[in-house]
Amino acid sequence: MKAQPGDELTVKGRHQGDDDRHGTIIRVDGKDGAPPYLVRWRDGHESVFFPTSGVEVEHHATQGANG
Repeated sequence: MKAQPGDELTVKGRHQGDDDRHGTIIRVDGKDGAPPYLVRWRDGHESVFFPTSGVEVEHHATQGANG
């Protein structure tokens, strides 16, 4: 998985009835967009996160030199 700051994560619930968790990547600590990521979750707390199966990333375009 590769990501950049500003991308959003969705962690799917593992069991029936579990809610999905949503967060925004605020820092990428791995090389070339690889984990671990510092994530700010919607409940306001932050944690270092290593994605596993059941994680989706939504990439957001960043403004480059032409943006």
